[in-house]
Amino acid sequence: MDIIQLLPDSVANQIAAGEVVQRPASAVKELLENAVDAGASTIKLVVKDAGKTLIQVTDNGKGMSETDARMAFERHATSKIRKGEDLFALRTFGFRGEALASIAAVAQVELKTRREGQELGTRLCIEGSQLKTHEPCQCPVGTTLSVKNLFFNVPARRNFLKSNNVEMRHVVDEFTRVALANPNIFFSLHHNGTEQFHLPAGNLRQRVVGILGKRSNEKLVPVEEKTDTVRFNGFVGKPNMAKKTRGEQFFFVNGRFIKSGYLHQAVMNAYEGLLPDGTFPLYVLFLKLDPNRIDINVHPTKQEIKFDDEKLIFHYLETSVRHALGQYSITPTLDWDVEMSMNAAKNFGQRSGGSNASRSADYDNRAPRSSGGGYSGGNYGNGSGGSATHGSEQQRQRNNQRDWEKLYAGLDDFDKATPEPDLAAALRPPEETTETLVSSFSNDAPLDGGDGSFSQNTRVPYQLHGTYIVSPIKSGFLLIDQQAAHERVLYERFLQTWMEERPATQAALFPAKIQLNSTDAGTLEGMLSDISELGYLLKKSGENEYAIEGVPADLADRNPQETIESLLELYKSNLELQLDTRENLARSLARSTATKRGTPLTEAEMQELIDQLFACAVPFKSPAGRSCFLTFELGELERMFG
Repeated sequence: MDIIQLLPDSVANQIAAGEVVQRPASAVKELLENAVDAGASTIKLVVKDAGKTLIQVTDNGKGMSETDARMAFERHATSKIRKGEDLFALRTFGFRGEALASIAAVAQVELKTRREGQELGTRLCIEGSQLKTHEPCQCPVGTTLSVKNLFFNVPARRNFLKSNNVEMRHVVDEFTRVALANPNIFFSLHHNGTEQFHLPAGNLRQRVVGILGKRSNEKLVPVEEKTDTVRFNGFVGKPNMAKKTRGEQFFFVNGRFIKSGYLHQAVMNAYEGLLPDGTFPLYVLFLKLDPNRIDINVHPTKQEIKFDDEKLIFHYLETSVRHALGQYSITPTLDWDVEMSMNAAKNFGQRSGGSNASRSADYDNRAPRSSGGGYSGGNYGNGSGGSATHGSEQQRQRNNQRDWEKLYAGLDDFDKATPEPDLAAALRPPEETTETLVSSFSNDAPLDGGDGSFSQNTRVPYQLHGTYIVSPIKSGFLLIDQQAAHERVLYERFLQTWMEERPATQAALFPAKIQLNSTDAGTLEGMLSDISELGYLLKKSGENEYAIEGVPADLADRNPQETIESLLELYKSNLELQLDTRENLARSLARSTATKRGTPLTEAEMQELIDQLFACAVPFKSPAGRSCFLTFELGELERMFG
């Protein structure tokens, strides 16, 4: 009996939809790209419930005939290519002819379209690949395509969708990419009846500022380079605009957005030495090259690409970005002839605490430079090979001796002033009369001394590298990560605050203002009620602008703009975890306001942090899961020294 059979079109389309349409944002991407390919100058996107209920794209492109409208929903039906060779000369976004068929297989789709010169347009209604309505209608020139109740017939797939906040973030990402690639087209985005983006047609800088916010304008550095192989243009951000989260990095090849860790590394190489650790620069970069030199038919999303010579593109890109940063005085420059000679004249042979006379004498001991570029005097550069070598060696030895003396200058005085440490006393356990936090860290051992205090012994904590706190205990010592510990303390404090009463707010005499892009402004708007209960007082003062009129009293010494920006970035990065809003806020705010690694702490501050940590319900881990402290037993140390 034969067991292999052809799948029905409806089933085949659902399988294809699994690759092409993973979430509402996937449908948004396909519909927007089709509108661009249709030659539209105005494109409007309307979504409801982050696209789960409705995705509607309206354009004023060339529209479709009645026959084309019906054929558009057939698999592998496309106007973009005719033969296999066309795949390597693509200048359009779509080309496979799978998108509309896949979307129609898992949603209720309505299409209205009319071509210029036709009196009537065409209206189609399709549900789960089944044609329900095909009739003439009145509509403007162009196309309106509505996707309703996505995954209505695939409940398992619908259940896997994330929260509206997460899905809307993906929708905005896809909208942003298409809008950036086409600054000459008007774009707008409405969500649940509210306009989030209104982007008039203009140049690339205007489009970048319209999407990323007005503050980005002054921090953009233009990139413009052209070679025989490829042309680069776009913008990179100044180093002080770098953020701790990704999201403002865009590569476009021939107008198509791509993801490439390889090219990203080229940009990061250009910023070498300019960015704080763990931050990512803004960049919107366009690469234009012969379509025959790339292959975009690699992945269903068409966001991966292959170059025929990746190393060459990598080198050109790194050089272009580095040149742009240098042109606008972002990268440091060295004038070797001036700076090095000036530093040598000022600092050569100086000794700590030496007199001006001695410095002069040391400076004079150097062999003077001759007019020919060599050295004269002291047997150096006199044409006698042996004498020159001997004189050079003597001079080198004198210089070395002087440098070593300078390095160790003052150590004798330091040794006299500093008593030898009593190592035995340092390792000796505290007196039995004082209670310590941990004697053995057994399951039934208390985490405090009985009164909420972590350490009452006479051994004071001290700091290592501005990052870790060493606190002696009876059985050895604790090594505490100060940032992770402070994050745990603040996290539990914020949650406790929400359960109890609103903390005191420190009003600002001159409210600071923060300008955000449309996406971040919408996110902040939804957080205002919750963060106000923590002591923040923010009021809208303009389009996507907020005035910070008050902050929690215990965080009054922090920069309010940086705190809010960091809070937003962390909040967005935690959205995928599907946390409760307040849980997410508590985590994000604790991370953004905690004492950072490298911050010096006084003895009192270290002791207070330790006491607060071990008063927490869960002192062992930070909200992100990092260990707050490690224990080292004396017996373990003894074994390590063997």
